[in-house]
Amino acid sequence: MAYIALRGAALAAIVALIHWVYRWRHPKCAGTLPPGSMGIPIIGETLQFFAPNPTCGLSPFVRDRVRRYGSMFKTSIVGRPVVVSADPDVNHYVFQNEGKLFESWYPDTFTEIFGRDNVGSLHGFIYKYLKTLVLRLYGQENLKAVLLAETDAACRGSLAAWAAQPCVDIKDGLSTMIFDLTAKKLIGYEPTKSSESLRENFTAFIRGLISFPLNIPGTAYHECMEGRKKAMKVLKGMMQERMADPERKCEDFFDHVIQELRREKPLLTETIALDLMFVLLFASFETTALALTLGVKLLTENPRVVDALTRNTKRSSGTGRTQMPRSRGPSTSR
Repeated sequence: MAYIALRGAALAAIVALIHWVYRWRHPKCAGTLPPGSMGIPIIGETLQFFAPNPTCGLSPFVRDRVRRYGSMFKTSIVGRPVVVSADPDVNHYVFQNEGKLFESWYPDTFTEIFGRDNVGSLHGFIYKYLKTLVLRLYGQENLKAVLLAETDAACRGSLAAWAAQPCVDIKDGLSTMIFDLTAKKLIGYEPTKSSESLRENFTAFIRGLISFPLNIPGTAYHECMEGRKKAMKVLKGMMQERMADPERKCEDFFDHVIQELRREKPLLTETIALDLMFVLLFASFETTALALTLGVKLLTENPRVVDALTRNTKRSSGTGRTQMPRSRGPSTSR
């Protein structure tokens, strides 16, 4: 009897396992899911997604599945079933209807990296308020009146410094230039006057940003979390210094945040404020530096475009403003 009971239990376990695997590979959905593979149970296709990508174009993970399944496919990443869209029209529709037909959602690992109260997780009035606050700095009028001239001066200074060097790491040089400019506008940060290298902390954070979420010493993800922790410590120290000295004015974005925190009934908490400053620093310098580095690479590979830009710059040099050509001809199509 014991043997029969054991065999019955084993058979039931096998049936349950098969059913679980089947349910994993064929998740329930109110509509019709696109084709794709859910990968290995629990792990899904996480390892393939986080595999290093040496190219500047579409990642092999997306490219291979678009070729196999089409511009939309289902998969599982970090334990979550997801639908990936590489269709620009679909993506545009989703973004246009965010907060209406679609709502932003981020995996737990994203929340751990960018903070529980990061800007992306906020909705409603507080989100609109923060958007208005950020537009004071990055709005069109301020870009034209202030940031464009300051960016131009920073570029000229960096180019002059690079000209005296035998070789330059473009990505690192651009990251340093953009970060120093952005950090000064956002938080009044002066790297030469600080004992803590804030940029090194952000570099450590970025290095492990797209990595398998295993938070143990020695992993890229752990390095990412440590970089964030140190950067947040610096930002918190700066916030406490300013909160303790009401007369101190630095004329930067941090001042607007501090003013809000000093109100009788502030809309922001210190946690939200710190997460906001962290995300703005990250988004302002890393994405811009990557785009500029890629631009330099493409210009190097397309001398005709460089010639066209050089001629245009010379023509507009007397106006104090460079007007980019709008032609979509062969020389500028790339």
